Amino acid sequence: MAQDKAVFAKQKDQMASGKGFIAALDQSGGSTPKALLQYGVEESEYNGEAEMYGEIHKMRTRIITAPDFTNDKVLGAILFERTMRGEIEGLPTAQYLWEKRGVVPFLKIDKGLEDEANGVQLMKPMPGLAEFLDEAAQEFGIFGTKERSVIHEANAEGIEAVVAQQFEIGRMVIAAGMVPILEPEVNIHSATKEEAEAILEASLAKHLDTLAEGEDVMIKLTIPSVPGLYDGLADHPRVVRVVALSGGYSTDDACERLSKNTKMIASFSRALAEGLSKKQSDDEFNALLGSNIEKIYQASL
Repeated sequence: MAQDKAVFAKQKDQMASGKGFIAALDQSGGSTPKALLQYGVEESEYNGEAEMYGEIHKMRTRIITAPDFTNDKVLGAILFERTMRGEIEGLPTAQYLWEKRGVVPFLKIDKGLEDEANGVQLMKPMPGLAEFLDEAAQEFGIFGTKERSVIHEANAEGIEAVVAQQFEIGRMVIAAGMVPILEPEVNIHSATKEEAEAILEASLAKHLDTLAEGEDVMIKLTIPSVPGLYDGLADHPRVVRVVALSGGYSTDDACERLSKNTKMIASFSRALAEGLSKKQSDDEFNALLGSNIEKIYQASL
């Protein structure tokens, strides 16, 4: 399903002004066993990587095909590469999301984090990125991407390096015809979280001013210690939407904090899947997922 200009415009409009949130379904590599364990799948229940990813695809399929997982409340979903390459009910995942659920497909593209330096973790190199982005857009109809780095301390030099790298990758995504979600996460346990966020906000604002018309981005940020800190970014003409990550907060805590930031919507992963289990009946599973979706939706309004 190649990208279609009319579809892309409709998807962009949904992301810019739709009511709802983005579901992050992109745990990968090292975080997969943990995500499965939370879902009630023990490591003894699968053998090797292929079976492990098979289990996580079943979990994501169950979430995506649940009755409440539609664009009434879920605007977009971030996929892991293997999920993009997989199928749901005989359709490529991204195509199923858009055509059957009305949900805009995004793709996680980063390859994980470098070791900490200057109080931050930059993204690891992404060899073959340009070709991968073209494939995602042209063969799978992916609307946008997500790329994550982490800020641990209020170190201006480190934070500037994180933002510069995010924009460098973001420009490659834009060149491939997609909308990047830049994700410079601030660690919620940082002793200098509030100061780091102030430095980050200023750096993001400066870099946004370097984008030309049509070079549009989304930004995914930790819910700030000072409510409304990122309102100016949300109003920037180059910003489609500012979204919030749950960052390790519980669903209730994340939703409560988010509700104080009227120009951010949620993009939660752990909070969305909280309490879900493989062993639940479909009715139990769908009811709990529906309740999580409603909670996150309300906090995003």
